[in-house]
Amino acid sequence: MLKISLITTVFNEADNIERLLESLNSQTHCPDEIIIVDGGSTDDTPEIIQSWAEKHPALLIQLKIEVGANISRGRNLAIAAASHEIIAATDAGVRLPPDWLEHLTKPYQNATNPDIVVCGFFRPDPAPDSALEIAMGATVLPAESDIKPEKFLPSSRSVAFSKTAWERVGGYPEWLDYCEDLIFDLNLKKAGFPFIWQPRAVALFRPRSSLKAFYRQYYRYARGDGKANLFLKRHILRYFIYLVFAPLMVGLALRWPWFWLVLGICGEGYVVKAHHRLLFEAEGWQKLSLLKKLQALIFVPIIRLVGDVAKMVGYPVGIIWRLQHKTLQN
Repeated sequence: MLKISLITTVFNEADNIERLLESLNSQTHCPDEIIIVDGGSTDDTPEIIQSWAEKHPALLIQLKIEVGANISRGRNLAIAAASHEIIAATDAGVRLPPDWLEHLTKPYQNATNPDIVVCGFFRPDPAPDSALEIAMGATVLPAESDIKPEKFLPSSRSVAFSKTAWERVGGYPEWLDYCEDLIFDLNLKKAGFPFIWQPRAVALFRPRSSLKAFYRQYYRYARGDGKANLFLKRHILRYFIYLVFAPLMVGLALRWPWFWLVLGICGEGYVVKAHHRLLFEAEGWQKLSLLKKLQALIFVPIIRLVGDVAKMVGYPVGIIWRLQHKTLQN
């Protein structure tokens, strides 16, 4: 019978960790062990986990603490301690539907080669009355219809792989604090492991609840891109749009007032896809009041702008780090 080790990392997740533990306890196919690595939480996260472990011994929760461990280090420690060959990974801040693990591990049931990577998906799980969180989910997250399975690289909030595959590519890159799962995916691809798209294995997570937290998140993502030398063309295009194209368009509009219409059309073109998702696909949109719906629509371009500024600030910081730490990137 197929046995699964579930791993995750935590750091100051006292407000969120019970959502994950409750959803793991409700799985139709429960993991055979749960290994959690805490990076040195200063809140009640370890106590909450220990309490759950004592109250729910059937979950076989193991808590390991390594102060200062980043996400990569935490995942590697958890996987190294795993007793079983198949590893399912998720994040502390998510809520997992009851059939998540069942769908995530289904491809292994009849697989002739267990060294496959199963790519789960993720969707926003916003607070029902939060215009910002609902707008954020629609603005920054892909819909399932946007995914090209042959190119999709899974987030480690919903992915499964073999311990053998993890060992062969050297694990998660511990020199990288953000975008580490992307580098791990690319290394698995390069090593030739097949990727299986499994969109029904959905992890639900809360978008950031403030623009400040969102800025910090995207700054770190972009800093990780710079450290790992990822998406150079995409970042150059963003600098061109904001530092060359947009000032040029504003200059033309100041000279010819009718050009403001062109500028407005270009601006809406930049967010039209997010507005469409918000109006027709976003979880919680229909339950918002009229005022909150208007707020959500206004939030979309603000979120896009804040995210782009965070990326433009964070990316060069990552590049500087990479130039100073070349010897670590092996």
